[in-house]
Amino acid sequence: MAHDKGVTPRADDYSQWYLDVIAHGDLIDDAPVRGCKVLKPHGYAIWEAIQQGLDARFKETGHVNAYFPLLIPMSFLSKEAEHVEGFAKECAVVTHHRLRAMDGGVEPDPASALEEPYVIRPTSETMIWHMYGRWIDSWRDLPILINQWANVVRWEMKTRPFLRTTEFLWQEGHTAHATSAEAEAETMQMLDVYATFAEEVLAMPVIRGRKSAAERFAGAVETYTIEAMMPSGWALQAGTSHFLGQNFARAFDVTFQNESGERDHVWATSWGVSTRLIGGVVMTHSDDDGLVLPPAIAPVQVVIIPVYRLKDQAVVMEAVNALFRSLKGRFRVKVDDRDNLRPGAKYFEWEQKGVPLRLEVGPRDVKQGQAFAKRRTGGDKFGIAFDGAADRVAEVLDEIQVGLLQAARDARAARMHEVSSREEFASRIVSDSGFYRIPWGGDDADEDALKSETKATLRCYPEGEGPVEGLTCPLTGKPAHAWALFARAY
Repeated sequence: MAHDKGVTPRADDYSQWYLDVIAHGDLIDDAPVRGCKVLKPHGYAIWEAIQQGLDARFKETGHVNAYFPLLIPMSFLSKEAEHVEGFAKECAVVTHHRLRAMDGGVEPDPASALEEPYVIRPTSETMIWHMYGRWIDSWRDLPILINQWANVVRWEMKTRPFLRTTEFLWQEGHTAHATSAEAEAETMQMLDVYATFAEEVLAMPVIRGRKSAAERFAGAVETYTIEAMMPSGWALQAGTSHFLGQNFARAFDVTFQNESGERDHVWATSWGVSTRLIGGVVMTHSDDDGLVLPPAIAPVQVVIIPVYRLKDQAVVMEAVNALFRSLKGRFRVKVDDRDNLRPGAKYFEWEQKGVPLRLEVGPRDVKQGQAFAKRRTGGDKFGIAFDGAADRVAEVLDEIQVGLLQAARDARAARMHEVSSREEFASRIVSDSGFYRIPWGGDDADEDALKSETKATLRCYPEGEGPVEGLTCPLTGKPAHAWALFARAY
């Protein structure tokens, strides 16, 4: 059946299934630049819902928005050694500011070569800390709690829509504090904001934890992450929050006079999520019929489809319009009254676009004082009375949201594994992929060797785990020092 709808069954080819769901969901289109995608209105509306939901949470925690330049002087990146090393291979560089016409085309004008090239931002720490150096002088100037909604460019060798593209949209928070304790508290607060949003709004369960040194953000003292598990059995890093210590403040000589009259370097954090959250939502919830969206972020939560013959049009549309007015103030609702498509074609289109709830209204329904309803996530049709429809629709959408989260939690639980040996791990990470909970005793070299051998990475040291004293690491044979989650990852 799924083949008839143009969506490759997930069990046959997961990668193609993902691409088909995105294409039939009308989320993106290919751009003429390698690795870049156009977000079509339906896809961008999902990002807008994510953006608006997170932005409100940021402001509730005292943050404000600002905007910093796209172009960063190349010399800025060299000021923080770990940072430049981490991003050097992904940077796009602007070297000229003018073109000149040639035979049949154009080329950079040699006379316009820049005295210092600019890097198109892969992230904004260096630019922002240069500016913070101008703005901070006293403890009274702290804390600075700024977020930026922006685009960034990272010249990826292999790309995948939403998950890894050359240009993508994101937000990046950058904060400055008077003490280490304040900065560390900020780091954990924002990790909590991300985790709560992922579960309550995206219906995507995540595991919170601390990254290993090998997986840490370039230039950070500690990186904390939320890790989601996809139906493929691969992990998705869905958001990160970084405690930067005083590294960037030292690199850019950002100091302040504390309350004792002494000068000290400020303490910093940065944190961000991107449009890869859309990819996570697509994979977490969609099925072989196409896109499935949680009601909280669905661009259209309810679609009303009138079904009539010409003689019944007036009475049906009167009821449809009244139903629309009763729902419009509370939901993102659309009436599909196109007269060039049969009802079945409309059902198919809105199903593939992931609309959570479909309401059908025909002449018989008008007489019965109700609409027929169908959830995107399955189940039989049921009636929703016109009288009190808004309250009933709210109940149904809440049920869908809760059901998607629970289904995702159940799917993740089925992919939580343990092993007793390295050989078992190397075999099962391919045949039975998922999160592997390991009493880990390895070091950086062990982690690198395991990654080379199995392509699995240490996703995080998860929060809330018990002690490992007396346990032996099954992957290294060494005494365990922490619980760790391993998985292959996007």
